[in-house]
Amino acid sequence: MDFETVMQELETLGKDRIKKTYMRNGAKEPVFGVATGEMKPLAKIIKKNQPLAEELYATGNYDAMYFAGIISDFSTEEEFERWMDGAYFYMLSDYVVAVSLAEAEFAQELADKWIASGEELKMSAGWSCYCWLLGNRKDHEFSPEKLSHMLDQVEKTIRDSPDRTKISMNNFIYTVAISYVPLHEKAIETAKSVGQLEIKKDNKKSSFLNASESIQKELDRGRIGFKRKYVRC
Repeated sequence: MDFETVMQELETLGKDRIKKTYMRNGAKEPVFGVATGEMKPLAKIIKKNQPLAEELYATGNYDAMYFAGIISDFSTEEEFERWMDGAYFYMLSDYVVAVSLAEAEFAQELADKWIASGEELKMSAGWSCYCWLLGNRKDHEFSPEKLSHMLDQVEKTIRDSPDRTKISMNNFIYTVAISYVPLHEKAIETAKSVGQLEIKKDNKKSSFLNASESIQKELDRGRIGFKRKYVRC
């Protein structure tokens, strides 16, 4: 499939209800409103195609940008940096760029750079990338000392972090507790220390996060040590 055909297919699959949901979460026009599950048949036909992914991502159309992430085949850090610069809200930074980065050999190095950037979406993407990594790769691929230090960093800085970053940091605590067995107990203690977090929303009621409660629900389901078979759909 070429660029024009893919854009036509995506537009056909769009639904107003889903479009409204995406826009409530921060997407901006142009948006078709395609359910992610509806993209899978297209992805199976195209497989990986970085040149096409670049064309789609450059449109600024949210659905095309998301689909670009599914078929992307990155090879350099520069490509990820460019896509990160184009990720204007968290559904792109965390669920397109960070997910794709989790499959790269240099994922941890670039995620560390983003975490240290001081920029909300980059920091969010960095912490999110670790969540994707921990939920997929074997425990022995990570340094327990490094992840322990990261838990300490979260405990000390999460309350003063931007809201989107705060959400991803909270997810990191949860993911370490469930998916990285060597630091299971420390993550539980970190979650207790952090406690409940308030996320303020423009013109809406605040939402609240509590990693301890989320962890306990997964423990009740016997999910400790959970790993995904694949990162991307």
